[in-house]
Amino acid sequence: MEVVEFSKICKNLCILMPNQLKTNIMNSFNKISLKLIFILITTILVSCKSENWPQFRGPDSNNIANAKQLPLEWGMDKNLNWKYDLEGRGWSCPIVWGNKIFITNAELEDPSVLDEVRPGRRQENPDDAVYNFDVICVDLKSGKEIWKKTAYHGKPRYKTHRDNNYAPETMVTDGKYVYAYFGMTAVYCYDMDGNNIWEKDLGNYPMQSNWGTSSSPCLYNGVLYLQIDNEENSFLVALNAKTGEEKWRIARDEKSNWGTPIIWKNSFRTELVLQGLKTRGYNPDDGELFWELDMKGGRNITSPTTEGDILVIGNEQRRNGGGVLFGIKAGAKGDISLKEDESYNDFVAWSVPESGIAMATPVVYQGLVYVLDRRRGQISCYDVKNGETIYRATNIEDAAAFWASPWAYNDKIYCLDEKGVTHVIKAGKDFKELRKNKLNDIFWASTAIAGKSYIFRGEKGLYCIRLQTSN
Repeated sequence: MEVVEFSKICKNLCILMPNQLKTNIMNSFNKISLKLIFILITTILVSCKSENWPQFRGPDSNNIANAKQLPLEWGMDKNLNWKYDLEGRGWSCPIVWGNKIFITNAELEDPSVLDEVRPGRRQENPDDAVYNFDVICVDLKSGKEIWKKTAYHGKPRYKTHRDNNYAPETMVTDGKYVYAYFGMTAVYCYDMDGNNIWEKDLGNYPMQSNWGTSSSPCLYNGVLYLQIDNEENSFLVALNAKTGEEKWRIARDEKSNWGTPIIWKNSFRTELVLQGLKTRGYNPDDGELFWELDMKGGRNITSPTTEGDILVIGNEQRRNGGGVLFGIKAGAKGDISLKEDESYNDFVAWSVPESGIAMATPVVYQGLVYVLDRRRGQISCYDVKNGETIYRATNIEDAAAFWASPWAYNDKIYCLDEKGVTHVIKAGKDFKELRKNKLNDIFWASTAIAGKSYIFRGEKGLYCIRLQTSN
């Protein structure tokens, strides 16, 4: 390939980059060799991942931070760059593209309709009151609101639990458009300036015990995928991301689920993976079923995560079973469910019963899987290749409940509990807690990491953590 042709490809990639980096690279194309262009493309891809956090659990859906110069310590009086106050409620995680942060929020038009609530208990989410279901864009550098759009104004179409709310799903973006799904209300598409491009009603179906929804959309190659699992009519749907037109839809033999689909690029193929009472791998082009695995019961709230050709999945343990952590090999086909006396087979590399998996999606880092228990403040660690237990149900000192997913950065595992304490754990086979960082709020949403910053979403606000300089 000639340098000129290769440079055209690089220029197209520049669309994905922040403006300053784009300018610097565009000015350099006439001065560099083919070898340097290859190096440049690597730099582009790494830069895009470090500058953007476009979906739930980051660019690769694995919660591994590629940003540089992130602070190791923070608190309300240390490395807190700004706070953006939130009215209303939402558990949607922040996403970031360039200098823009996006979240959703559900705000009561008249908060006075709320009854008094005893300490330690959350307010109910009245379903007979009027809300604004908002999409909010905030400046990453300053914390100032850039725009706020009301996607839906009116009474909710469904009920939700007091521990949930009407804005739990995390948005997704490709840098041109941002997509918000408000449960059984509708999915909405905006451009980066807040102009409504399209919206689509995918139906309103009952959820188990009126617990509400939380499965976030997944975006890949111009297609938006939504997992609409419920008590009445579960399905997987693929929409043209530019127009909202339905490309295909397949029925799912599932009831209510709350996990988020991922795209798994392995050495065999690209798969769209959805969890439930069965985890299934689909062809993202047409919904063809590649494989399925019986999860042995449980409740699905976590999402799949991967390291290379190993997929890690598991359901929270409930009365009907669950709690098993599985490692799945790439290239699986057909029904790969384990028989009663099996712990592995041709495509199930390993399985770990009573693994401790609950609400937080595990993080896989440097060959190890880290799993957080929901309420006991415990962490477990397993080998991703063979499922060997490294350490299990290890107490993290003074840890509260874990709902947010842990993340990995710079040889450390970061575990955010609901009381705002991030427990920093040394990565590796020997458990050691290094420090605790505290923010004063309640945290259930997972953290976004981009542009040398952490963006935390609490009940009361967004918090930007960034190294403070003397300049």
